[in-house]
Amino acid sequence: MSQTATARILLGFLAFTSLATISVAADKSKGVQITDADGKVRVEINGELFTEYVYQGAPHVYYYPVLGPGGLKMTRDFPMVPDSVGEDHDHKHQRSMWYSHGEVNGIDFWSEEARAGKIVHDKFLELKSGEESGVIRSTCKWIAPDDSVVCTDERTFRIYNRPDKERLFDFEVTVKAGEKPVVFGDTKEGSFGIRIAESMRLSHGKNKPGEGKIVLSSGDTDDKAWGKHAEWCDYYGPVQGKTVGIAIFDNPQNPRHPTTWHVRDYGLFAANPFGLHDFEKKPKNTGDLTIEPGKSVTFRYRVYMHEGNTKQAQVAERYKDYSGGK
Repeated sequence: MSQTATARILLGFLAFTSLATISVAADKSKGVQITDADGKVRVEINGELFTEYVYQGAPHVYYYPVLGPGGLKMTRDFPMVPDSVGEDHDHKHQRSMWYSHGEVNGIDFWSEEARAGKIVHDKFLELKSGEESGVIRSTCKWIAPDDSVVCTDERTFRIYNRPDKERLFDFEVTVKAGEKPVVFGDTKEGSFGIRIAESMRLSHGKNKPGEGKIVLSSGDTDDKAWGKHAEWCDYYGPVQGKTVGIAIFDNPQNPRHPTTWHVRDYGLFAANPFGLHDFEKKPKNTGDLTIEPGKSVTFRYRVYMHEGNTKQAQVAERYKDYSGGK
């Protein structure tokens, strides 16, 4: 073979390799990309950061930051950024977005106080990228102060590739009992929670109204929404001069559907079906939920982050699509 022919073959191979590299790089900018590194699983949608699943370095696993339509930050920075500016430095356990509960077999897994339990990442079952969606499926151990394992969970975070004007994902958690019963106790301190961006708050303290708004499917709004039953809850307000919102949908198959909402004027936003004593002044332990040994219970939620207010974003219609028209 002549030197000229060899050179042509080599150039052709290099050109093919270059094109293949470009193609792979291009693929990484499309769809939902899931990447695990340094105690965090990074989630990108069409090349842009959406959130990170943080599974090391804190008493609980959590998601931070959470970026909504247009890349706007939908949750607060504190306590992940200890010296964050323009935010109340309260409730250090309210880490952006998380799942926990304040009384499980009598142990506080909600706060981060000295005698609280910890929710610790165990292992990943699936990390999957895709053009239409991506999945993080993992397990956690709920560990008591004496280092015993109270229960375990399997959680699935499924993120969809949607237009930039919205973000859409499903969160599912299955809590499993071991050899002993597991009791999720009757307390308002739970369970699937989001601490919204400070600018979206309903109020900023006594006599300092904010520009945020809380709307339930039941028709209750703002301060009247706390502790009420509803199929969905929407919390919207301004971020960087643009109105955006977060709607949480309670799946019709969930125990005690429609759930009660631990949603507050200062920015806590949580679906909690266990707090009937606090919410409805019923006898203590009315809201207890017991998981028998070897059994499990599953809760499913969809989160719809949108532009505009509840009506403009067609939250009620989107819930009907999610629930099968129920």
